[in-house]
Amino acid sequence: MKQLSRKNLILVGLTLFSMFFGAGNLIFPPFLGQMSGTNMWIAMFGFAVTAIGFPILGVVAVAKSGGLDALAKRVHPIFSFIFTLLIYISIGPGLAIPRTAGTSFEMAVLPFLSEGMPADTMRLVYSCIFFFIAFLIALKPEKLTDRLGKILTPCLLVLITIIFILCLLHPMGNYGSPVNKYVSNPFTTGFLEGYQTMDTIAALNFGILIAINIKARGIKEENDVVRETIKAGFIAGIILLCVYSALGHMGALTSGVNQTSANGAETLTLLVNFLLGKFGLVLLGIIFFIACLNTCVGLLCCCSEYFYGLVPKIPYRMWLLLFTIISVMIANLGLSAILQISSPVLQIIYPVAIVLITLAFIHPRIKKYKLVYPITIGATGIVSIISVLNEKNIKIAGVSHILEQLPFYDAGLVWFVPAIISLLISIILSFVWNKKGINNKL
Repeated sequence: MKQLSRKNLILVGLTLFSMFFGAGNLIFPPFLGQMSGTNMWIAMFGFAVTAIGFPILGVVAVAKSGGLDALAKRVHPIFSFIFTLLIYISIGPGLAIPRTAGTSFEMAVLPFLSEGMPADTMRLVYSCIFFFIAFLIALKPEKLTDRLGKILTPCLLVLITIIFILCLLHPMGNYGSPVNKYVSNPFTTGFLEGYQTMDTIAALNFGILIAINIKARGIKEENDVVRETIKAGFIAGIILLCVYSALGHMGALTSGVNQTSANGAETLTLLVNFLLGKFGLVLLGIIFFIACLNTCVGLLCCCSEYFYGLVPKIPYRMWLLLFTIISVMIANLGLSAILQISSPVLQIIYPVAIVLITLAFIHPRIKKYKLVYPITIGATGIVSIISVLNEKNIKIAGVSHILEQLPFYDAGLVWFVPAIISLLISIILSFVWNKKGINNKL
């Protein structure tokens, strides 16, 4: 049995943290704090479940299952292909990668543009430079631990710590009253906000890169790689919890003064401007640039590795170049447009990912029930799709009305009860199937 040295393990953990901690991870916790006020810690607990708990469990589940493809094939090979493809498009050039450039532009460049300067033109120039840097770093995915874990991530953590300490020394205000859904449902609202980080679905893919970096440090046996991946996942989770708690607290300190921010970027801008004036905006811009660049590099590597494995005739570097160019184009739609598109997509994919990860952890107890994966995942996916259609006022006669009567519908967790019921039904049906001996033909 071979294992990483403590130093290398921490570096790999920092690398995984850096890939998780990008645009959404900076935006959502402070906004959650500002909106939830005195209910911040309850809301943060809900946020931590979907933004920390399930992502780390996702890394572990995929590592133990032998990869996302192997895990998803427990449902069906066709599902495996479609679901994996949707995830890579979502965390890749379709949504998450362009969001890194959009967010960092609005925080690192837009506040400093002179009046009359064309923002759209500057966004295009910035996105080209941003993605060119990301492209160069992503050319060698096995070097991410050296480039992200050793250099960029420590710088990022130091800068966030400086702002947090200043908040403790010179608080902007006190926790204010919660607003909107944070008044009555702080936990579930925080739980749903965690979707927006996209980390649970990203976690299903980051295992590939972490394994590459662990192997580059001399760990070759598959079981040893899985074990070290799990350790790195828990290190990343602890760092995420500390940083999210700090950002949530910082946002909550603004809630007693101002709760009119449109998003977490505005909340942080308000805070650093109070603490450090113009220099605070520069510092915040650097933080956003580093965080978004880290995640962008990780996602570009993941997507390029996956599609290279899917179509090996096209080299890794060509896939990388293709996704970089597509991301530049989509990034220029603007941050608001990207976030508007991402929300319904995530509301469909996230519940399926959560249930799949949960099933992976109870797999030893349910693997003899052949119908569990297809029925439970199928029910979760169908309910999630209908729920999103309902939100868009696209009603399905009879079905939509029944869905609206289910528990947790208003909280956005309507899939929860159907997932449990379908799990129980699938176990019973599988038991009957096994009794008849038909499962041998499956």
